[in-house]
Amino acid sequence: INCGIGINVLGFSFLNSSGDWTGMDVDFCRAIAAALFNNPRAVKFVPLNARDRFSALNSGRVDILARNTTWTASRDLAMGISFVGTFYYDGQGFLVKRSSGIKNAKQIQGKTACVLDETTSEANLLSYYANHHIVDYELFTFQTLQEMLTNFELGRCDVLSSDQSQLYSISVQLSDPFSFYILPEVISKEPLAPAVRNDDDAWFKIVRWVLYGMIYAEELGIHSKNVNSLRVNGTVQQKQFLGIDSTLGSKAHMDDAWAFYMISQVGNYQEIFERNLGAANRLHIKRGLNALWRDGGLHYAPPVR
Repeated sequence: INCGIGINVLGFSFLNSSGDWTGMDVDFCRAIAAALFNNPRAVKFVPLNARDRFSALNSGRVDILARNTTWTASRDLAMGISFVGTFYYDGQGFLVKRSSGIKNAKQIQGKTACVLDETTSEANLLSYYANHHIVDYELFTFQTLQEMLTNFELGRCDVLSSDQSQLYSISVQLSDPFSFYILPEVISKEPLAPAVRNDDDAWFKIVRWVLYGMIYAEELGIHSKNVNSLRVNGTVQQKQFLGIDSTLGSKAHMDDAWAFYMISQVGNYQEIFERNLGAANRLHIKRGLNALWRDGGLHYAPPVR
């Protein structure tokens, strides 16, 4: 699988010191490979910036875009791509230096701001300025996250605006993380979703059900440490989901044990969240909207039957 990912976004797609890609988006592509091939390493990761991501998908350079990309109507309707479902519920915010004295978004009047070029973040920020009658500002746009981060640390910008998940990622990579502060306001809805081309409905459904399968596994209490036991001793519902007395996988051109391969080798949604963003990671992001529906979040898988 050729998987398009972001460039060094900690928690989502980050190249570690060992030369291995890590993160939520990376694990999602590995889950697809595990479901299809019983091999989570059957993936080639292609790092893409915001400007090149859609052309890379449409040209066939990548099979899937799993790169912190917001699902919008214009992208869904006019770009020849299909979003398979929301993988991470996010929202745009602001990062500032504590020394700036800025305590809320109302105080960004007269300030310079950094944002990534050709992203929903840029459009949202301009809308925020217009809606709040902020006319005194200067906006700097950048092609890459690293370029934006460098200019922010050098003081070229008073405010950095991006998805909150990215702000957490940025803040822990700064030379002095405690000298920066994420403002409390969230100014947009940013449903981050994997996307595929419109020309292969079977591939679309495979990717969709891998996404929902990771969520459904969490709903059923199935994770990588108990999946072997539950495949033998679980409930009828758990065993069927894991491929026992089920032909669901073959209907999607996969092995009937696709969910077992995926969960045993990569994990369910909770596991990859905690591993990459939560308590097991230095980001310490809480589940919030990304919790299951029964826990006050928005994640909800259609019944797998």
